Parts: sequence; structure tokens; C-alpha cells
Amino acid sequence: MTVKQAEAIRNEFGRKDNPTEDEFFEFTEAMGFLIEKNKNPGDMMYLGGVYYELKKFDLALKYYELAATYEYEEAFSCLGYIWYYGRTGERDYKKAFECFSRSAALGNLQSEYKVADMYKNGYYVERDYEKYKDIIRALYPKVKNARFLNEPLPEIYTRMARIYTEEGRIDEAIKLYYVAKDFLSQRLRYNAFFGDLNIMKWLIDDLYLLTELDDTVIDFYDLFHLLKNPCTVAFRYKNSSYTVKALEEDGQCVITFDGKWFRTRDDFFSRAVIGSRRMTAVCHDFYMFEVSR
Repeated sequence: MTVKQAEAIRNEFGRKDNPTEDEFFEFTEAMGFLIEKNKNPGDMMYLGGVYYELKKFDLALKYYELAATYEYEEAFSCLGYIWYYGRTGERDYKKAFECFSRSAALGNLQSEYKVADMYKNGYYVERDYEKYKDIIRALYPKVKNARFLNEPLPEIYTRMARIYTEEGRIDEAIKLYYVAKDFLSQRLRYNAFFGDLNIMKWLIDDLYLLTELDDTVIDFYDLFHLLKNPCTVAFRYKNSSYTVKALEEDGQCVITFDGKWFRTRDDFFSRAVIGSRRMTAVCHDFYMFEVSR
């Protein structure tokens, strides 16, 4: 294998939304080769990120720590997430705060809102809700003109919307949720990361506490709301008809689609496919939604 061949495999893998096991193996071999040859912390972060998305957190930690030895700023943010959520089995809020603070000091907006979260929850630092709100308010204008999908507009807008909701500024909160929803749906189109799916689920749950869902203008991610209760949602894609059903079973809703069963909303949104494509990658082309309860 040459560097050029390995780079081509890496780039092609990035265009796949549902790679096969063989494609994944080829990708990891290529990335291991590139990391050994080039010592590029960006490649270390990319491989670590892929392992993180697959919830292989021990391997993610390995490559994040390797990138951190090169003083790579993004590595400290990602290490913060590892320790904040205890991804490898051990929560360490001290390490998380130190990593997030180091990254935030270098201008990483993700790390800044995670520092805010730690003040909100009183993790390692003394709980200070006013400081949390001050940090989020300061971050809000920094993402208003976000142009790139990796910018944390949804994360900051949803936090700002909850602050507005507490203050009774409901219409402003709803507007922020809708903007965040649209931005996040575009991000998920290219990468259905489980963390972003969680943000979308929480966003939808919060949004429809403030306003009613209009069945005539729903989109795919509104199914996070609809599938909480028994219902049938029909839609069309490429001139074919599809149906998603939520059925009550032992006091909970299970979901069926295209002959497959899903235990939860999370399970459906992370695994459901049409053909070989993840639904999150093609849902922008769904149309003619109809809901029956």
C-alpha cells in the first residue's frame, strides 16, 4: 500500500453512510498505515472519531490520546467527552474539566459549552447556574452565522432555547428550536452520529412541549415525537410507498418498518435503512407524509 492509495481509501470511506464490514476493515488498515507513515494527528483524530461513533471507546481513547501528544487542540475536547460521560467505564470530571478548559481557552466552542454544562450541573466545580447562562449567552452570537455543519449551532441554540423557555420567551425559543432542527438534519444527512441523534430527539421532545405538531407539514425527524405513541406514518420515496408503525407492547411502543422491528425510537433512527442506505441519509427526499393514530 502507498500513501496515495491509503488516502484514497480514507477519502472514499468518508463518502459512505453505511459501509460494509470489508470496507471498514480496509479503512482501518489504511488509516493505521497513514498514521504510522505520516504521524498526522488529524488522521489520528479521524480514526478515533470513527471508533467513537461505533462506541468502541477504548480505541477512540487510544487515538485521541495519541493526537494529544502532538498538542492537537481538538484532541483535548474529545478527551473531555470521554471522561465527562465515562465512555471507557470511568467518569472523571476533573480530567473532563481540565481537557474542556484547555480546549476552550484555544477557542473551541464545543468545549466552551461543555464547561458551561459543568457549571450548570456542579460537576467538579461548584454549581453556578448563572455562570452557565452567561457562557451560553456569550456563545449564542458566535454561531448565529454558522456556515459549516460541524459548528455547534444546534447545541448552543437548544441550550439558549431552554433558557428562553424558563424566561417565558416561548416564541423565541420555538424559533431557535426550528433553526437548530434544520441545521442538525443537514448534519445527520452526512453522518448519523449517535450523539447528534440524541440532540435531535431531545430537541423534538422539547419543541413539542411548546407547540403542537402540525401533521400536514411533518418531516422525518418529527417521527421522534410521533413514534412515542401508537400510530402509523406513511410516506413516499422515489415513487414508492413506505409505512412506519409504532405499536404498544407491554406498556411501551415498539416500531416496525420494512419487515424489521426496532425496540425504541433510538434503535429505529440509528439502524433503519431503505435498501442499503440509512434513512437519515435519504430522508430529505421523503414526501407525502400521512399520519393515522
